[in-house]
Amino acid sequence: MIAVSNLSLRYGKRKLFDEVSIKFTPGNCYGVIGANGAGKSTFLKILSGEIEATTGQVSITPGERMSVLRQNHFEFDAFTVLQTVLMGNKKLWSVMKEKDALYAKADFSDADGIKASELEIQFAEMEGWNAESDAATMLGELGVKESFHQRLMSDMNGKEKVRVLLAQALFGNPDILLLDEPTNDLDVETINWLENFLADFQNTVIVVSHDRHFLDAVCTHVADIDFNKIKLFTGNYSFWYESSQLALRQKSDQNKKTEDKRKELQEFIERFSANASKSKQATSRKKLLEKLVIEDIVPSTRKYPGIIFKAERDCGDQILSVENLSKKNSEGSTLFSWVSFSLNKGDKVVLLSKDHSAITAFFEILMGTENQDSGTVEWGSTITRSYLPNENAKFFKSDDSLIDWLRQYSNDKLETYIRGFLGKMLFSGEESLKKCSVLSGGEKVRCMISRMMLTNANCLILDEPTNHLDLESITAFNDALKDWKHVSLFTSHDHAFVQSVANRIIEITPGGVIDKRMSYDEYLADAQVKTLREKLYPKLEQV
Repeated sequence: MIAVSNLSLRYGKRKLFDEVSIKFTPGNCYGVIGANGAGKSTFLKILSGEIEATTGQVSITPGERMSVLRQNHFEFDAFTVLQTVLMGNKKLWSVMKEKDALYAKADFSDADGIKASELEIQFAEMEGWNAESDAATMLGELGVKESFHQRLMSDMNGKEKVRVLLAQALFGNPDILLLDEPTNDLDVETINWLENFLADFQNTVIVVSHDRHFLDAVCTHVADIDFNKIKLFTGNYSFWYESSQLALRQKSDQNKKTEDKRKELQEFIERFSANASKSKQATSRKKLLEKLVIEDIVPSTRKYPGIIFKAERDCGDQILSVENLSKKNSEGSTLFSWVSFSLNKGDKVVLLSKDHSAITAFFEILMGTENQDSGTVEWGSTITRSYLPNENAKFFKSDDSLIDWLRQYSNDKLETYIRGFLGKMLFSGEESLKKCSVLSGGEKVRCMISRMMLTNANCLILDEPTNHLDLESITAFNDALKDWKHVSLFTSHDHAFVQSVANRIIEITPGGVIDKRMSYDEYLADAQVKTLREKLYPKLEQV
């Protein structure tokens, strides 16, 4: 068990946590949620001891071992992949290194022999003889093949390191597991494996994630950070969200009834208090009025942006025709080939590929900013496109204010008009005067969404639209796409987003295209699709 007592954290005048007391018990998985800046990752760092709280304490049941998913991808560059995983169990790793150092001594003494035997006992008690095979098995289950296990971490790319560091955190059955955004850079198969692993995990898990599907799959409780406090709720994220929205509506309705009753009583008092025959009745009504207390609905600090896409005109019958499209990357490897399809009215297509650069290249070809190697792309005359790229750094190189930045993309240059679109994306007041150069990743995406909303296009092309966004912005974006009546092409690693929006799946591969009109969950479970995918992707050794 891990418990927090009277914990507070302040940075100058800013108060992040105020007298927080909470317990996390074995057998449960706690999803830590809260608005951007609420302190989710900071809270995990306090639990792990990386950050010291201003007041209060963190206590762990004596003898229990904590494991943390590391975010520093360069911390273990001097070690092999297998060694990095073994280091997840610090005590076991320490015993192993001390034991090896003793046996390597040229002047091995009797005292060294006694010490070595003590270490061997500890090693055996921790099942050290199975450690390397257990670590190798876990790496394999996370998609890291055996041929990579003796490579140095410095030779692994970012996505490969994520898998190794996740294996390190999970290794050795820790008593307390802290995971900050564990699904980042993982494919759907690996995420499914992790979901199943955590579902069977018997100890304490505390996780921060923006992946709603993942939170729903693994969480038994939600730890909601709001108003500098942390409140526990039983159930997964969707249960928390629906329950909180329902409770807010019920509370609002109840207060409305109370307010209506108050007005009725007030009108009665004003009308009849001067009337002698009614004065006694008026007095009783006044006493009743004084007893009525309207319970304030305390608004959450969460803010949901207003993402509203409006098309200036409907799509005609001819929307998009793609014929035999092929593209290779700069190194000559095939990204996709023989891609042919046409769009119909109402299509909301999710584009899939094992190589995300293939989808980005495909979208750039559709937008006319990159050339295909072969094939044709033909847009209908009624179609107007709006594109949200995955990489947006080139749009924010100036020191313009957000108002001036957005104005350049608008036909209406009036400041009130521009402020309206920025306000919908939570840039109100002085926030709209911020410089482009100081924006966070999430703020840049919200600016790009404002830019999209200005276009009134009838075809939306979205490359990883949920990247860098908080749960509130993802929810708002998700709802906007569900309500969208025209056509869209998008790609996303957000399972819930794809499942709730897409009505058609197109997977582009080096060997051809898979095109299915079904839901995302149906696509993942379809045996024929799995067989076809194996045929269309090259048999290359990869992590």
